[in-house]
Amino acid sequence: MQIKSLDTLIENAQQRIKFLEDQSRKEGKSGIDRREKIKTLLKEALIELSISLEELQVCAEELNQQNAELLSTQQILDSERHRYQDLFNFAPDGYIVTTVTGIIREANIAAAQFLHVRQSYLIGKPLSVFIHPEDRKEFRQISHQLLHKDQIRDKIFRMIYNLRNSEFPAELTAAAIRDLTGNLVKIRWLFRNIRDRQQFEKKIREQAALLDITSDAIFVRRLDRTISFWNRGAVNLYGWTVAEALGKKANELLGDNSSEMEKIINITLIEGKWHGELHQRTKIGKEVIVEAKWTLVRSQTGLPQAILIVHTDITDKKLLEKQFLRAQRLESIGTMASGIAHDLNNVFTPIIGLSQLLKIKFPHLNRSNQEYLNIMESNAKRGAALIKQVLSFAKGISGKHQPVQIKHLIGEVAQVIRSTFPKNIAIEVDIPEDLWQISGDITQLHQVLMNLCINARDAMIQGGILHISCQNLSLDRANNWIAGNLVTGAYVKIAIADTGTGIPPKIIDRIFDPFFTTKEQGKGTGLGLSTVIGILKSHRGFIDVLTEVDKGSEFQVFLPADEITIKQSIENLQLPSGNGELILIVDDEELILRTTSVILETYNYRVLTANDGIEAIYLYRQHYQEIHLVLLDMMMPTMTGETIIQMLQNLNSKVKILAMSGLETMDKLAIDLGANGFLVKPYAAEDLLIKLSELIN
Repeated sequence: MQIKSLDTLIENAQQRIKFLEDQSRKEGKSGIDRREKIKTLLKEALIELSISLEELQVCAEELNQQNAELLSTQQILDSERHRYQDLFNFAPDGYIVTTVTGIIREANIAAAQFLHVRQSYLIGKPLSVFIHPEDRKEFRQISHQLLHKDQIRDKIFRMIYNLRNSEFPAELTAAAIRDLTGNLVKIRWLFRNIRDRQQFEKKIREQAALLDITSDAIFVRRLDRTISFWNRGAVNLYGWTVAEALGKKANELLGDNSSEMEKIINITLIEGKWHGELHQRTKIGKEVIVEAKWTLVRSQTGLPQAILIVHTDITDKKLLEKQFLRAQRLESIGTMASGIAHDLNNVFTPIIGLSQLLKIKFPHLNRSNQEYLNIMESNAKRGAALIKQVLSFAKGISGKHQPVQIKHLIGEVAQVIRSTFPKNIAIEVDIPEDLWQISGDITQLHQVLMNLCINARDAMIQGGILHISCQNLSLDRANNWIAGNLVTGAYVKIAIADTGTGIPPKIIDRIFDPFFTTKEQGKGTGLGLSTVIGILKSHRGFIDVLTEVDKGSEFQVFLPADEITIKQSIENLQLPSGNGELILIVDDEELILRTTSVILETYNYRVLTANDGIEAIYLYRQHYQEIHLVLLDMMMPTMTGETIIQMLQNLNSKVKILAMSGLETMDKLAIDLGANGFLVKPYAAEDLLIKLSELIN
């Protein structure tokens, strides 16, 4: 019930009572009946008055409740006003409220502190006086812009503090305060002193510039795995631009989704750092090996915030280390081979010598026995050639070049691969009868052909066709595009083609690199094709590759043709004989002594033998006037060939010495010591006889 209605009830009740009083006075003149009627009306009026009083009481209670609520609301408003005033006054940023014309009406403590004046001093002052004169025109334009906009953010101005020329850079945000009709009545300004921030950003830019100069990949990885910083070194290493990397998951870019990576992250979070090696992938899928240094970055409160990562590309370093270790193993093989080569060649020397001697001693042996002797001689020579090949590869010894009929060499290779290659690989050979001969080392050329055939076999896992063909070819400037700067002229072209998997384009340029291999660990050294290249260069030849993925490859070898005719075979050679000259043979191998003695005696030489240096000196001292030449092994126990040569020269400065050894590298030492010639074991009878004839005559 409203207060107005209560007043009306009270007024009506008063009027009713007055009316009853008037009626009562009149009733004294009119009679008793009217008096009763007045009593009834009075009773009704009292009842109405009672009801009105109750309504009045309810209304009073409601009014008290409304007053209490109003008081509570007023207290809340006062509290919020005080809270706003506190927030306004104690905010870390400067807050100023001005009129539309820029007169300051309110200013908080931070604003006064930034401007180095009292808070009360600011009230009534134009805000523009605290703006640098050169920036005031742009500052005043903000008021006009706020007529149509609610806010203008982050404008940079130079503010003057203490009303002097001292200034600081400030970032201002202006917000419009409008009345109920939308008219601009005030402007609220927020400004921050950004001098420290600008200096920090400058420092960050300088540091970032330094980080971009370094070749290391430096980036920041947040705890949610996203990248927040990516320097130029990271761009160069991984191929992802800054725009592509920022905000992306590091494991998606670098291919490090392994459980091992989670362990590394946990170690970094617990210990604060981690150092080790990682295998990762670049944008184009290339695998790189990096030396990683991870450092945990914490916030000012000490909580983990991000991980600073420095990655150094050590892919080439690891490759060099791997190559160095392989080179060391090869050197060990070479050293081991050198150690056993002498003994092995001592084994082959009498076999070769006796097989040749037997053919001479027994010229009328049947064809079968002659073939056995040929096989024995051929295999002994091949064994010696294999030893020489190992030494040549490990020590870089160049082979002896001689005229070679390629068709015979290919025939030998074809025979070997037919008996050793899987039966699901068909071997086809196409060689013309008029194929030119070349000049080269037959053992090294055999190695070239075998390496290429083995690679072809490995490319045909499910079987296929291995085709070997040859042709005579004249290269001139018109068709010499393949040969580059090599000499034009007559060449023998050898093509080894397979129907295998082919070579992918992305690795075709690397197949001749040392130690590069696509085979599994332990199934290839990566030295086959690099060895082929080295041998072909020493023969003034070259190689080309034609390949297509899933269709096969063809390796084309070009070797300069040789115009010199092939030597006569050993059967047709007239070997030189002696005239009874006395030869002193010095060797610790009894079988070599006996075999060599038989050969020399067969060809009219006289022989003395000694199986060590002491005996050799003793025999020479007794027979030095008769001995025409000393055939001396350079590697013997007790007394070395070097010592024996010096002692023989002391006995006779004109002594003729033919040194021999299973190690070809001993030739220089022997000649430097004064030996007249050098013979490599195992030697054939013709080599020995020709060399003796040259030195004696």
